[in-house]
Amino acid sequence: MSKSKKVVIIDYQLGNLFSVKQACDAVGINAELSHDKEAIASADAIILPGVGAFKEAMENLSKLELVSSLREFASTMKPVFGVCLGQQLLFTESEEFENCYGLDLIPGVIKRFDNLNASPKFKVPQIGWNQIEVPNKREWDNTPLQSLNAKEFMYFVHSYYVKPENDDVVCSNTNYGNVSYCSSVLHSNIFSTQFHPEKSGEKGLTIYKNWAIQNNII
Repeated sequence: MSKSKKVVIIDYQLGNLFSVKQACDAVGINAELSHDKEAIASADAIILPGVGAFKEAMENLSKLELVSSLREFASTMKPVFGVCLGQQLLFTESEEFENCYGLDLIPGVIKRFDNLNASPKFKVPQIGWNQIEVPNKREWDNTPLQSLNAKEFMYFVHSYYVKPENDDVVCSNTNYGNVSYCSSVLHSNIFSTQFHPEKSGEKGLTIYKNWAIQNNII
């Protein structure tokens, strides 16, 4: 009997850890919560969750000496899955508070929804259900979004969004207020979502399962 693949959910004291763990359990992913560098290095895949402020998240990762560990893991080409703030941390820098640098695994910046100059005004943060759409130049076949319908509803909680330098990494778009923005990314071994699949019902669990199957984790 083959050894079960191990997935580490990165515990940096800022995130929706247990709902992600429950989603993994529900689809058969062998996942554990950890910030141990050796556990991360030996994992077959990692999930980087997150809820909160970009700067605080990077400070926590730095205090736990995980910044270089996460960069080194990504360089091995093993699967990486970012969720919500975890997606934003994968990028180069954020406009939140003062410019703050991220893991820089994907070139791009994190921008705030501009509701001050919008007409009509819209609420920030975005909290609730919204649709994900298939972007130009990409299909969802052979991505973790395969088998989902275009304009599927997913659950969002955020004030900032990613703006990749290269549109080719955009896996889905979402419209909110006066902005059409990137709501998920697929770049080499990295997949990430601005929305919370683990809070998006059966369709969200399908994303976790697709990701695991496509990366030979289950």
